[in-house]
Amino acid sequence: MREAVIVSTARTGLAKSFRGGFNDTEAPAMGGHVVRAAVERAGIDPAEVDDCIFGAAAQQGTQAYNIGRLCGIAGGLPDTVAGMSIERQCSSGLMSIATAAKSIMCNEYDIAVAGGVESISLVQTKHKNSYRNVSKTVTAVDPTAYMAMLETAEVVSERYAISREAQDAYSLQSQQRTASAQQSGLFDDEIVPMKTVRAVFNKETRETTYEDALVDRDECNRPSTTLADLAALEPVFADGQVIKQGKYITAGNSSQLSDGASACVLMDAGLASRKGLSPLGIYRGLAVAGCKSDEMGIGPMFAVPRLLDRHGLSVDDIGLWELNEAFACQVVYCRDELRIDNERLNVNGGSISIGHP
Repeated sequence: MREAVIVSTARTGLAKSFRGGFNDTEAPAMGGHVVRAAVERAGIDPAEVDDCIFGAAAQQGTQAYNIGRLCGIAGGLPDTVAGMSIERQCSSGLMSIATAAKSIMCNEYDIAVAGGVESISLVQTKHKNSYRNVSKTVTAVDPTAYMAMLETAEVVSERYAISREAQDAYSLQSQQRTASAQQSGLFDDEIVPMKTVRAVFNKETRETTYEDALVDRDECNRPSTTLADLAALEPVFADGQVIKQGKYITAGNSSQLSDGASACVLMDAGLASRKGLSPLGIYRGLAVAGCKSDEMGIGPMFAVPRLLDRHGLSVDDIGLWELNEAFACQVVYCRDELRIDNERLNVNGGSISIGHP
């Protein structure tokens, strides 16, 4: 079977939703920006691309109408290049890359562009379509299927005894690691600066004005954060299905909402060699696993062992780990239960400090 390799990658900075540099930027504009950059970095003819696959968690509004195809069009791919959209919530972009890789391995594609995009600013608004978005057929089987993510984080914290102190300590570590990475310029090569227009709302006059902006770095890090700051924050969740008053989840130990996009070029390893391209990485495999709806964040607990077992590996064989940081509680639980070395985990921070999704 053929090998699929990543030969280039490009991303925007992650901007704060609603207030940041991308708060008035359409999803295809962000996606197209990174598609164009990734293709240019790979040094290939855009017409060589077989498919453009993009993930987005909320595929409506600016992210509707096959966002994969739209990002390809905006990114300068010719109309001979197909497009596809994938949604698996927070892992939508990751699934797009895995899908492209598997098609390359199976000789369906030679070259693909894959990535993810999210405009929280333009999608999670009063215009979001909520008409009949909760199915009685589903809730009759699983009453917690639509439970809010915040409530699932409270459930995980309570069920698995993940203390508020442990969550705050992990969150501080995330902020500090990202601050260090930014100061050292570790993200600079990843980010393709993007000029855009930012909407500015004046609370006193109730007027909105617009100003030119340049997003050339991640905006969400809070480098001055202290443990005392985190401890002083009040829990944010109340009046849920099972949690009436939250005790654990705060604005400090959960991820920030952000806007941004990322893309990479994948191709057959043999083709990359013939083109003189050095792979940045090789796709080796994927495992998925379901878990209870009310403990959504601990999926890695079930998926990681499957993936390692299939390849005859142990946790200690992996030199670098990245786990979703939507909430500190889920990372702390998965880290400790899987026995992942903290010094190998999210070494440059994660969603808490960089942005999410």
